[in-house]
Amino acid sequence: MFICKISRQNQKFRSLPLTPFLIHRLFLSTSRLQDHYSFTPPPSLNPNPNSKIRIEPHRNKKKRTKPLYKPPSSLDRTGLKPAHSDLPFNFRFSYTESDPTVRPIGLREPKYSPFGPGRLDRVWTGVCAPAVDPKVTSLEGNEDPKLEDKRKAMRERIQGEPLTPAERKILVEKCQRHRTKRQINLGRDGLTHNMLNDIHNHWKHAEAVRIKCLGVPTVDMKNICTQLEDKTFGKIIHRHGGLLVLYRGRNYNPKHRPVIPLMLWKPQEPVYPRLIRTVIDGLSIEETKEMRKRGLAVPVLTKLAKNGYYASLVPMVQDAFLIEELVRIDCQGLERSDYKKIGCKLRDLVPCVVVTFEKEQIVVWRGKDYKPPEDGNFLTHREMFDDSDNDLVSSTITYRSSDSSDSDSDTNRDN
Repeated sequence: MFICKISRQNQKFRSLPLTPFLIHRLFLSTSRLQDHYSFTPPPSLNPNPNSKIRIEPHRNKKKRTKPLYKPPSSLDRTGLKPAHSDLPFNFRFSYTESDPTVRPIGLREPKYSPFGPGRLDRVWTGVCAPAVDPKVTSLEGNEDPKLEDKRKAMRERIQGEPLTPAERKILVEKCQRHRTKRQINLGRDGLTHNMLNDIHNHWKHAEAVRIKCLGVPTVDMKNICTQLEDKTFGKIIHRHGGLLVLYRGRNYNPKHRPVIPLMLWKPQEPVYPRLIRTVIDGLSIEETKEMRKRGLAVPVLTKLAKNGYYASLVPMVQDAFLIEELVRIDCQGLERSDYKKIGCKLRDLVPCVVVTFEKEQIVVWRGKDYKPPEDGNFLTHREMFDDSDNDLVSSTITYRSSDSSDSDSDTNRDN
């Protein structure tokens, strides 16, 4: 029937015999699939499947190929101006784990800005991005004295009138674990620059934010509280161990939050002078070697857990120096960089002389002319900040709770 249909459309071929080759040529001439879709008929549609006739495929015209999609790059700053921030302090990677008064002796990498090339109008000096002079090239990055007054005035304007005890109690209750899961974790790097942006993001949804502090920075909790209030312009209204509640202020407006450019990577730490010297000041080489051997043999004062809470470590070392000359702290399981930072903090806070870090131990010496501090410069274990005049930034807290220190010491000994 199909052959008859073809023969009706082609009247001139009626008299010719229908050979397999002619049938195939007629099929190709009447089919439009080959022209439009480059369709090669399967063997089932071929009248003579055993024929060895070669069918040349139809050659289509070359189609235009679309250009490959190139996603926008965050490093492409063509036509964009560098970001400007009015925050009156120098930008650092960590505000609690770096001391602007200590001058480094070298850099581990070129002065590549961690904010990205051309993204910030401040020059990176290898340690910080100073807010005073954008052309500064020194490594100190000392702050202008006027910046502290500017931060204080800015903080007073945002805070407004102090909270009443009832308002403070309500805000603290809203930040408890059974009420909200919103929390910012402060770890081994301390208060980092990008963490300031996280705090302001939390302040969009609530007036106060809960911050949990663990690890090396908790050796000096007062420094953490001071830097938090100084860099965020907020106020700590509650503290229990490593848990803080940071209040944003009465006059805080999320729509007018400060511009905080983000760091794209962690910069390499600069090179600082060696913490442990070959010979301790005031001793000979033989006396230094003998003291290091004796320090590794004294009983352990406490064992530090990884990512623990170390706020009671400084009072424990000070109390131990009343009866012992050398103190050993077991740091097995901790990173080497972590217990080196702990030793540096003990040297400045106790104060004492770091003897050795061998065998994952911290051995400190009280020195020849050791005088115990009359009053410790530490915070209590728990504070509600009911007094509106209690401000960590404008005033210095110089009190110490013996009960809380004893309880923290018992906790560390159990660990």
